[in-house]
Amino acid sequence: MKAGSPDHEWREDCAPRRVLEIFSSKWTSMILHVLHTRLDGCARTGVLLRSLPGISKKMLTQTLRDMEAAGLVSRRVYGTVPPAVDYSLTELGRRFVEPIELLYAWGRNNADALDALKTKKDEV
Repeated sequence: MKAGSPDHEWREDCAPRRVLEIFSSKWTSMILHVLHTRLDGCARTGVLLRSLPGISKKMLTQTLRDMEAAGLVSRRVYGTVPPAVDYSLTELGRRFVEPIELLYAWGRNNADALDALKTKKDEV
């Protein structure tokens, strides 16, 4: 390890590992991004589903439940028939948007580097 990075900084509960744990599902960062940039911080489940091509309804529901438990989004149920539900970014969720936006901007600006990555699909 290089100087300035003591071993205790990499223990199991260190900040970098905790950040990675939050974003271990690709959908968490994408939901935060879409809520923030395209939906003014709040959207109903169906709108989120349509805004995230490739996500299943089951995966969206599970990810939103995990995000709600973590405090990243809040859930509001309306007393209509059928019940309408929307999800809003919490203050904590808005704090996590900033690094995601930086990472996504880096990806857009460095698409050539992403294209150069070798993937399992390329090897088959």
